[in-house]
Amino acid sequence: MIHLTEEESARYAGHEIAFDAAHKALVAASDPASKNFPVVLGHCSDPADRFTVKSGTGGPLAGLKVGSYFPGNDAIGQPRHNSLILIFDQSTGRIGATIEGGKLNGYRTAAADAVATDALARADASVLTLFGTGHQAFYEAEAVARTRDLDRLLVVGRSTDKRDAFIARLRDAGLPAEAGDAEAACRAADIVVTATTATGPLFDAAWIKPGTHVSSMGSDRTGKQELPPALLRSARLFCDLPSQSRVIGEFQHAYPEAEITAIGAVLSGDVRGRETADEITVFDSSGIALQDLYIAEAILEAAGRSIGSDR
Repeated sequence: MIHLTEEESARYAGHEIAFDAAHKALVAASDPASKNFPVVLGHCSDPADRFTVKSGTGGPLAGLKVGSYFPGNDAIGQPRHNSLILIFDQSTGRIGATIEGGKLNGYRTAAADAVATDALARADASVLTLFGTGHQAFYEAEAVARTRDLDRLLVVGRSTDKRDAFIARLRDAGLPAEAGDAEAACRAADIVVTATTATGPLFDAAWIKPGTHVSSMGSDRTGKQELPPALLRSARLFCDLPSQSRVIGEFQHAYPEAEITAIGAVLSGDVRGRETADEITVFDSSGIALQDLYIAEAILEAAGRSIGSDR
């Protein structure tokens, strides 16, 4: 069995490899032959320490990802999020590879946002508003910035100190970050990305101007919510997996008759994405196992490893 440590997977991780893997995974997810199985939502002895199990199969790949969220890790200098991917060797039924992927998961999640934004945002989009200043938000900013030439990156956060430190980090990475008030930042935005743990709307639907693209990246569990339901009534809705988004994603808050399109169908050319410069598009990413399997495959290839070769 192949095992890649956190340090090894991080060595090969990056936005380019993640973007390519996410594109393949999202296209595969819209293929009826691929399967993403129901998500397991669990917690540890302390209910605040949570974990998620996502599993699926697509093409030659089958396996699962266990993701954890331990909010108290801040106090011990450890990341809140961690991740472990397991891929089956389908010739034997044994686990063929395990990949520790805390950092890899940050790239993987942001890549879905980047792929969807690239497909749905206006070509001339130049102002990004980002809600969130945590672990994942930095990856989102870098990934989306690779899809459009940004003049401004407006950061909205609850804590002024954390927001300012986050902005400094973004500027060090060469991004045009500045602080923004929620309403003014939304009204100025061509792209809005939410990467939070919110359980209620972060802004008013009326603040989103025509032609804006919105990505909700934080809703991956029942009860989570980042967007106002009124926005979901007026926008065109896209996601990684409609059946999952309705249960644990942002679209659990969409009205029952809402038409929700898998972004993979847009990427494969089966469905049109943005049709007019004025329409508002929304992408919900609740995260699917195929993203983990495809990026794991790419990392193994980059490391010169293949399942079955170590037997």
